[in-house]
Amino acid sequence: MNKKGPKVLVVDDSPTDRYYMADLLDKRGFSVITAGSGDEAVDKVRTESPRLVVVDVVMPGLSGFQVTRKLRRDPQTESIPVIIVSSKDTETDRIWGLRQGATEYLIKPVVPEEFIARVEALTN
Repeated sequence: MNKKGPKVLVVDDSPTDRYYMADLLDKRGFSVITAGSGDEAVDKVRTESPRLVVVDVVMPGLSGFQVTRKLRRDPQTESIPVIIVSSKDTETDRIWGLRQGATEYLIKPVVPEEFIARVEALTN
């Protein structure tokens, strides 16, 4: 059995962004799984049962907004917190993300200390 901390799913179609966020979390003791698309994310949430999902907005297939909405509408996944991490930096995008059910909305590039603090707050 893995002795690491809470399991976090990091979803981003950019391998660089995905690795960066996963590495930050891994170094803080989280158990990290990743997905490169929204469809893969929805499948992994159902099979891996992460404690938290970190998802980008702009991806091929399902967007982060659509992933968040799907998770909120499914009784199996509705209680899993979602942090949207996006380069979309308008108030409208932030409000829309929160209306889809996101718990937090952070702007890329993430500030490591803020990112870790938000993840820790939502997984404790």
